[in-house]
Amino acid sequence: MMNTQKYVVVDIETTGHSPAKGDRIIQIALVTIEKGVIVDTYMKFINPGKKIPVFIQDLTNISDKDVATAPPFEDFAETIFEKLQDAIFVAHNTNFDLTFLQAELKRSGLPKWHGLAMDTVELTRLMYPTAFSYKLQDIAAELGIPLTSAHRADEDAIATAHLFLRAKEDMGRLPYDTLSLLHKRSFQLKSDLSRLVFEMMQKKRNAQPDLFDRFNGIPLKIKNRISNTAPVEVPSGDWQNRLERAFPNFERRKSQIDMMNSIQNTLFENGEMVIEASTGMGKTIAYLLPAAEFAFATNKQVVVSTYTTHLQDQLLQNEGKIVERAIGAPLRIALIKGLGHYIDLTRFAELLQGDDESYDETFTIMQVLIWLTSTETGDLNELNVSSGGQFLLDKIRRSHLRRLTPPEKRYDYYENALMQAKEAHIIVTNHAFLLNQRVPNPAVLENVGAFIWDEAHQVVQAAVAQHEKTFVYTQWKYIFGQLGLYDEQQLFSKLYEAADRTGFSTVPELLKLESLFIKFVALFDEVSAILSASFSEKFRNSRHQKCSSLLSELDINKDRFFDMLRYLNEWIDLSQLILQKADRLTEKTVSDRIILTDWRHWTEELMLKAVEFSEIFVFPLADEVSWIEGDLRSLPNSLSFYKRPFEVTSLVENVIGPVRGTKAVVWLSGTMSVPSNERFIVNQLGIPRNVPISKFDPPKDFYQGARVFVVDDMPDIQQVSQSEYIESVADAVVQTVLVTEGRCFVLFTSQDMLRKTVELIQDTGLLDDYMLFAQGISSGSRLRLLKSFQRFQKSVLFGTNSFWEGVDVPGDALRAVVVVRLPFTSPDEPIFKARTEAIAKEGVNPFLQYALPEAVLRLRQGFGRLIRSKNDKGLFIVLDRRIETKSYGKEFLSALPKVKVSKVSLEKMVTDIEDWYNKQ
Repeated sequence: MMNTQKYVVVDIETTGHSPAKGDRIIQIALVTIEKGVIVDTYMKFINPGKKIPVFIQDLTNISDKDVATAPPFEDFAETIFEKLQDAIFVAHNTNFDLTFLQAELKRSGLPKWHGLAMDTVELTRLMYPTAFSYKLQDIAAELGIPLTSAHRADEDAIATAHLFLRAKEDMGRLPYDTLSLLHKRSFQLKSDLSRLVFEMMQKKRNAQPDLFDRFNGIPLKIKNRISNTAPVEVPSGDWQNRLERAFPNFERRKSQIDMMNSIQNTLFENGEMVIEASTGMGKTIAYLLPAAEFAFATNKQVVVSTYTTHLQDQLLQNEGKIVERAIGAPLRIALIKGLGHYIDLTRFAELLQGDDESYDETFTIMQVLIWLTSTETGDLNELNVSSGGQFLLDKIRRSHLRRLTPPEKRYDYYENALMQAKEAHIIVTNHAFLLNQRVPNPAVLENVGAFIWDEAHQVVQAAVAQHEKTFVYTQWKYIFGQLGLYDEQQLFSKLYEAADRTGFSTVPELLKLESLFIKFVALFDEVSAILSASFSEKFRNSRHQKCSSLLSELDINKDRFFDMLRYLNEWIDLSQLILQKADRLTEKTVSDRIILTDWRHWTEELMLKAVEFSEIFVFPLADEVSWIEGDLRSLPNSLSFYKRPFEVTSLVENVIGPVRGTKAVVWLSGTMSVPSNERFIVNQLGIPRNVPISKFDPPKDFYQGARVFVVDDMPDIQQVSQSEYIESVADAVVQTVLVTEGRCFVLFTSQDMLRKTVELIQDTGLLDDYMLFAQGISSGSRLRLLKSFQRFQKSVLFGTNSFWEGVDVPGDALRAVVVVRLPFTSPDEPIFKARTEAIAKEGVNPFLQYALPEAVLRLRQGFGRLIRSKNDKGLFIVLDRRIETKSYGKEFLSALPKVKVSKVSLEKMVTDIEDWYNKQ
């Protein structure tokens, strides 16, 4: 019987990834754990008998000199093999470490090692499903496990051992029912973690009753409820003294106090105001304190709407606590988001009864089980799952199409969020929630006395995104594949057999359903071919493979589109009728319930798709714009269509219009205006002209750590080839990064230029010591790229205009922002083209009224990311000479805070930066 209490944690460093191609181990470390304690560590440098590649030396900090006198692997092979006997092999990515080690043991004449293996990547993904990253240094940092020199076998092995012990300990804290549900699925995991789950389950078998709720046998963390305490009288005003009493080190800022007074007056007078509050003057506290006072004084609630989750977390965890101390009374703050954020526990419970079809689905179900023992919100966006897992999450989201029963409501997270919101002084939400006209329970807002829109410049984008419709060819084909025909043995055949068993539908009804499916799928292929042909014809002479066009510019006959929509809607109606009849059946097997749940999910998906199809192709609205994107090399697979509202004024008016004059409305942001067009944003939001923009600036010395450089010897892009221009940009970026030692953000207007610049920099090898993260090249979302960028001192982030939209860079993450081109939208971008054409028809100059203020606003937002506190130091570097040579260039410079602007050559800039750093 193997001793399950003995684990050997292994980490190796190698000359490369393939022992078959001659790569060898250069360092190995083994850490032995017995009875939950580290009892032995073993580390050896190994001579690989070949040169260590330079990039491996940089990564591991192990040089040829370090291994020059070390023995070869063969000298250690027997000792290593012996240490692994009767142990469970543990590594952070067993696929690499164990496979490589087996090859080396074989090469040394030893037999293959046999035993159980546990992968801590898989283990930590399972146990910490909300972690941002599962790289060893990232997950170790998140859990507070020391790791000073990542990619050294000795350090990595010790950290992995502590990580394993921590995860094992945390698994032991899970309730028995969760462990039991995990164990049923654990045999499908890639490493032998089922043994660990079983061990923990056995220890818990006779445990005392736990402190968890249960929904259909699934353990849930007991929800914290906001208790409605007795009314408290909070003294009015005197902000400064109250903040000073609460915080002895409080920094007096006159602009902050002035802003508090202005907001207080607006709240109590049910007025409306627009505020531009620069970074660094404490705007969050400046509105939250008067909002809290207003809530206490009037017994009315205040809604604070934000764009980024970062600010929502800040409000709940930091600023809310500060305000509570300042007012000296408990402040109840609740967070609520749109319905689709929350888990549908009933759907999840039904999925648990079935057999998972893939590793991703199995693993995601296990992640959700563990997450439910710790989440207080039930917000599925907290989870970090694979792309395959994302499909499963979409199946278990709450939907307005399904009404809950009273027992379900008791456990439901969205219902709980609504209850919390009703008892709160301050309701924190996102712009999308307020802009969504299908809020299932508007009663949550009936006691609201004021609305504060923070990050208000993003309301325009949020409104556009909220009403955007998309048609993606591959998504439709995926749904068709899930449903299938009877002969294809997909979901339809299972529905047919379930109906045959239970009688909830007749054979003629099901045959008609299949016939309608065949018809609309055939028509879908036909309209896709029509669109592909028209798209190819339009771009027949294009130099580019990836193209986009306004839908109105394509020559399309709509008849077949109408036919497809008619058959699709008939199929949806019949499918819903069959589901209604199935719902009336009182006795259904677990298998039948799962089939019907899946069928309902895909029917609802096709209902949403039918709306998208109708609004884009069949019944387009006059105030909306539709466009097509595709890759000419892979049509129709690459086809995507988008529809967006032309302007958002009416959408915002639908929300704010009914409360204007009866409730207070405060709009605020760090960038609410541009010098040449003060009301560029407020006009888009439909804010009345009699509402002025109040500006509150930070202290005079706030930007003392900022410098602006305009590089005046860059080539004119109109006068040189693109490759020459990119060479100059790459040179300027490299020199800037080297002199600032990283933490640079490089902003492009074109993804193509970004990619070519990054590739050229990589080819030169001049920044091989730096981590380069590039939007559209590096994998991961914008937030993931940003977090990765923040984790490394020597890092560079390359992004396009869109990167800054709603992304915040807290702390000292940036040392320099390099603006390659002034951030104008490409004139070929479809929605921009449609908008400028409409503006021109009104007799207005679209460049001055739209293109220029939009670009100036982006530049301001970029600068705002650079300096977050008066102690920050940052460089804002513009490589685009148009800021100096064009008449509109002064608009960009005048939009920036009053800081020193130097117009210099690249060489002079580098020496100036060196001198500036030396004086700091």
